[in-house]
Amino acid sequence: MILLVSHRGDPHLGPVLAGLLRRRQRTAILDTGRFPTLGRLDLRLGGAGLERLRVAAGPGTFEAREIAAVWWWRPLPCEPDRRMPLASHREVARLETAAALGGLLRCTRALWVNEPAAAREAEHKVWQLRLARECGLAVPRTCVTGLPAQARAFLREVAPGRAVFKALDVRPETWRETRLVGPEERSLLPLLRHAPVLFQEHVPGVDLRVTCVGRRLFAAEIDARHTSSPHDYRLALGQARVRPARLPAEVRRGLRTLLSRLGLRYGAVDLRRSADGEHLFLEVNPAGQFHFVEQRTGQPIGEALCDLLASG
Repeated sequence: MILLVSHRGDPHLGPVLAGLLRRRQRTAILDTGRFPTLGRLDLRLGGAGLERLRVAAGPGTFEAREIAAVWWWRPLPCEPDRRMPLASHREVARLETAAALGGLLRCTRALWVNEPAAAREAEHKVWQLRLARECGLAVPRTCVTGLPAQARAFLREVAPGRAVFKALDVRPETWRETRLVGPEERSLLPLLRHAPVLFQEHVPGVDLRVTCVGRRLFAAEIDARHTSSPHDYRLALGQARVRPARLPAEVRRGLRTLLSRLGLRYGAVDLRRSADGEHLFLEVNPAGQFHFVEQRTGQPIGEALCDLLASG
């Protein structure tokens, strides 16, 4: 059985579920955002009896030993019963449920896409950049600092108008776009004493989104240079030109090595191709969206993901 740990509000769940059903794969959906309100788990270990690891998720019940592959895709936090009167009690219930469920699922011998601990570790942008260099990939000049003087020195080094700043920790509630450093941002540099910021050399060129599924790489060119948001295509995706792209052999090799070093079987990589053809690594998202790339390019990313899960 293939376990899909996600939620029905995610646009990727439906196509992946349909692809697995076409392959006649037995599947189950575990919506952690409705657990344990609409689900239960039961684990028995030790003693003379056989171990039992069982999850009831919605209408179905399954044993952990039945799971051949787990698709861990943007799960929501566990949601305790809102009728519990105290917020502190609800938080304890949420944490205990998450710990029990995570421990039970780790008792499987399944193929994980991706293993949660590896995905969390891989989200650290500084670590990604360092490891990308070790894997033979080029990266833009980067400075992460909480010292205003060091930030000013870096901005002088990369020349005026040639630096961007971006968030180190990206989540829905704190999402911020990548922006150029201008006069207003320079006036705020003393505030770095409160929290460090990632500054990076801005390299003019075309964005590439490379969706890595196992050993397969699907590269798409996203040209946002003539849109309302040339520095962050995510804000002008509808205006950008998106089409399939080719990667040099050394870049493909470096990306596969990087994903392996990070312990990821899936990753959405952002690159920037400069005017002289150099490919610079920007970041990798262990749960980066692929649906928009598939729609705009026709690349069979979802089918590749289903093949990977079915191989588990």
